[in-house]
Amino acid sequence: MRLDKYLIQASIGMRKEVQPLIREGLVTVNGNVVTVPETIICEKTDCITYRGEKISLGKRQYYMLHKPAGYITARSDAEKATVLDLFQNVNTNSLFPVGRLDKDTEGLLFLTNDGAFDQFLMNPKCHVEKTYFFWALGSLSEEDKAALCNGLSIGEGEKLTKPARLTIVREGLYDVLKEEIISPIICKVKMKPEGQPVVAGYLTISEGRKHQVKRMLKAVGCYIIYLKRTTIGPVALDESLPKGQYRALSEEEVRSLLD
Repeated sequence: MRLDKYLIQASIGMRKEVQPLIREGLVTVNGNVVTVPETIICEKTDCITYRGEKISLGKRQYYMLHKPAGYITARSDAEKATVLDLFQNVNTNSLFPVGRLDKDTEGLLFLTNDGAFDQFLMNPKCHVEKTYFFWALGSLSEEDKAALCNGLSIGEGEKLTKPARLTIVREGLYDVLKEEIISPIICKVKMKPEGQPVVAGYLTISEGRKHQVKRMLKAVGCYIIYLKRTTIGPVALDESLPKGQYRALSEEEVRSLLD
């Protein structure tokens, strides 16, 4: 195993954090300072230290959280509640979120202490798909739907989005469908919803650009008022989990995500 990967899996930090630590001479292998992150080590027999303390691969932890709106995806924050604040009777010292969900977005979020797991799921080259359910103010023409599926511009100087999949499940007027809209985030949209058309559906993407789903819908004239991530790769949100609750991922779920 590479030395930098070992430090990632030991929860010392992410790759961009551990590689400089190795180059600074803060890591030893069998008593010798090693400054090359790519150095191959044997995790079973070699003695690895960081800042003079022996480190080892602890038990890897993987959790599924049903994230509610109102929590930021971060380990800690001086002013705002974070997703780690939802965990009770769990040692969260080494846990971190895999990717992120916006404060007002709900749904599936993984937390782990396994840096390699995080890197695989978040690496754009791995093309791990993520599906989101949305309600939006606006309507979608056939041309709009094709643009969302085939790729469109969501920012000056950015590449077109990669191909996506779209399934529309509801279309109509807000006044008629407002009782169906879950926890609408109307305060985030300047226009008044009354009298406006609304659309609901599922959008599956394989990228992770900032606010990507919101920006994709905005590019075709629709404005998200509710957003929920429902799947990451082959694993779907356990709908038996109430908002704010979590459970450990099964071994089968972890394996399926890494296949």
